[in-house]
Amino acid sequence: MSQYPMTVQGAEKLRAELNELKTVRRPRIIQAIAEAREHGDLKENAEYHAAREEQGFCEGRIQDIEGKLSNAQIIDVTKMANNGKVIFGTTVTILNVENDEETTYRIVGEDEADIKNNLISVTSPIARGLIGKELDDVVTIQTPAGPVEFEIIAVEYL
Repeated sequence: MSQYPMTVQGAEKLRAELNELKTVRRPRIIQAIAEAREHGDLKENAEYHAAREEQGFCEGRIQDIEGKLSNAQIIDVTKMANNGKVIFGTTVTILNVENDEETTYRIVGEDEADIKNNLISVTSPIARGLIGKELDDVVTIQTPAGPVEFEIIAVEYL
């Protein structure tokens, strides 16, 4: 089975969610099922069926997170020397050469990506165009609006 890159923060977030699911949601769902069973006939018991469905989603998410964590390759860029090269986990500030617009992205694993918080997946076109490049390089990245030139103006190992 292949390994998936993940930042330390991403792994911590998944572990926290897993802990919440196992220690809070799972016992609450089990209690809801027990209470619904006490109401009698299970065939027409909407509360029972809803609780069973929620249990299925919860158990599925627990298995999903456990699988991801077991196959995660956790990369901590803070323990690496900053040589100005863009790699997984780095925070990169790029300048659009055409309109002088600055944007800062952090390159993270697929499960951690959140464009609203400028966290982009390592598999995204922007990240693929930046990885392996260095500070002050000018890169052309294919966007939906066509090719755009960016200059790498900062590479941080945070």
